[in-house]
Parts: sequence; C-alpha cells; structure tokens
Amino acid sequence: MTDWTTRPETTNDITAIRDINLAAFPTSGEADLVDALRADPEVWIDGLSLVTEGSDGTLVGHALLTRCLVDGAPALALAPCAVRPSAQRTGAGSAAIRAALDSARSMGENLVLVLGHSDYYPRFGFTPASGFGIRAPFEVPDEAMMAMALDDTRPVPTGTIRYPAAFGV
Repeated sequence: MTDWTTRPETTNDITAIRDINLAAFPTSGEADLVDALRADPEVWIDGLSLVTEGSDGTLVGHALLTRCLVDGAPALALAPCAVRPSAQRTGAGSAAIRAALDSARSMGENLVLVLGHSDYYPRFGFTPASGFGIRAPFEVPDEAMMAMALDDTRPVPTGTIRYPAAFGV
C-alpha cells in the first residue's frame, strides 16, 4: 500500500484528470462527463474534485462530487472515480474518495449518492439508498444505488434523484 497525497484539483490538473479517466475507462464517456460537469456552474463545487498524486507528483487518481438533487433538496453525486491502470488496487482511488467525502463534510454537505459496485463503496459508509427512501430516476439494482449521510444528526431528503444534465438521464 502506497501513502498517497490527495488535494483539490487546480486548473493545471485538468489535462491530467482527463488522461486518468481516458486510461481508466474503455471510452471517453467519463472524461467527457468530467469536462461537462466542470463547465456547469450550477453543479460544479470548487474543492470537490480531488486528485491523488504519487510521491513524484504524478497524478494517478481522481474522485468527483457534484451537485444533484433529491426531490429538490441538495445532495452530491460521486461520479466518476478513476485511477490509472498502473495504480489500481493500491489505495489511490480510496484515498481520493475519502478526501472528497472529507471535503464535502467540511463544507457542510450532508448527502452523497453513488451508483456503483456494492462490494466496493460500502467500505466508505455507503448503504442502499432505498434505506433512506431515495431512488434513482431509472431502473437499477437496489444494491448498486447507494447513499451516505455525512452528518447523522441532520435529516436526509427522500424521493427521486435528479442528476445534472451532463449525466444524460
């Protein structure tokens, strides 16, 4: 396990973040999604795009949280998360996700949603969104649509998720 450094993205990181997503996924869909979300001031939140860098300063991982809504109440969508293939299974992705969640918590955000692998995201505290009364706007296996409250003392909205337009849903 490598000790990874995480930090918010800077404008100098944009090309490297795109390269990470292009390397991690079979199509440009996720890289294009990051670019589209970054260009939307209604959903982009400065400080919630986190990168993981190696000891040599090379960026190897990325996790992004953007604004979404649950029946009109603010929430965050965790997507995409990407790691260069050479750094996968080393903790680089987990480091970026934990840093993103910590940043969101420090900004006073409360609800984070993720559509992903039910054997991966629970390690961060995600549980099925249905347990919160939250559902996706499309058919998805219950175990794959997950949610996490960052502050147990605050109420969590219930209802249907409305993703940013860039998600195309």
